[in-house]
Amino acid sequence: MGEITTIGLDIAKSVFQAHGADASGSVVLRKKLSRGRLLAFFASQPPCLVAIEACAGSHHWGRELARLGHTVRLIPPAYVKPFVKRQKNDETDAEAICEAAQRPTMRFVAVKSAEQQASGVVFRARDLLVRQRTQIFNAIRGHLAEYGHVAPKGVCYVERLIAEIESDESELPAVARVSLQALVDLLPKLEEQIAGLDREIARRAKEDATARRLTTIPGVGPITATALVALAPPAEAFRCGRDFSAWLGLTPVQRSSGGKQKLGQVSKMGERTLRRLLVIGASAVIKQALIRGAPAGSWLAQMLARKPRMLVAVALANKMARVVWALLVRGGVYRTPALAA
Repeated sequence: MGEITTIGLDIAKSVFQAHGADASGSVVLRKKLSRGRLLAFFASQPPCLVAIEACAGSHHWGRELARLGHTVRLIPPAYVKPFVKRQKNDETDAEAICEAAQRPTMRFVAVKSAEQQASGVVFRARDLLVRQRTQIFNAIRGHLAEYGHVAPKGVCYVERLIAEIESDESELPAVARVSLQALVDLLPKLEEQIAGLDREIARRAKEDATARRLTTIPGVGPITATALVALAPPAEAFRCGRDFSAWLGLTPVQRSSGGKQKLGQVSKMGERTLRRLLVIGASAVIKQALIRGAPAGSWLAQMLARKPRMLVAVALANKMARVVWALLVRGGVYRTPALAA
């Protein structure tokens, strides 16, 4: 029996499964561990490569195991699935993780620090509050439509519907007004909480040098810049800017075969929060270009002249992602490209 070089760890809430292998891939260890015994077990093991499926809690355990001297690698679940043999259980999952980690071309997820995860929580919390606010707006709009009160699309027009609810002369049934007023009363609190998180994001954008450099890119504001710093993996993990945009899901899906290239719609893989922010930023750039006019002969002007607006927005978001990667890897700030004479 050889020395353990790789351990695949299948994590869960209470019961963990470890699968150890030597340098040749032969099985050396299969062990079920409780949460309380996990760190004690790994503290007794010589330093080795510990592979974990990237999921809830994986970054926490990655940091804990790294403190014990082990090398930790997180693997995306989609890359582990092909190595699962027949039936799925904790033992086969741990074995699949171990085998996947031993592949020379395997791609890994960088372990995040506690501070990086905390920055991500800010955006997750803000997104949740914004969705709740939108849900309340839609509920108010839908309920009042049942009584013949409608308003144009847009947040600003919801005030008309709220005024109808709060008016003493409203013809709405009393029971409906009480219920709708409960929804209206939630809005000021949500607005206050969203504004507080916006201030926190703006503060981080000012204090972080990398975020300040990213805001020089047209279409990238404080929220997008700080989100890129907090949620994106290290730029050095990507070979080129296209790999980074592919990770964001801004490149076409390939279904090529037999030497024939077949490209579909964008894959929408990776971090959807960053993808959405980049597309929103690109849409803002396009809106300004349509109002003020894009420079004659520029890439954006040529695209707007022959392609649908939304397609151009996604293509511009792809270009922005590549610029972001270049600034993160090479440093510096964004410089507007010179137009050919």
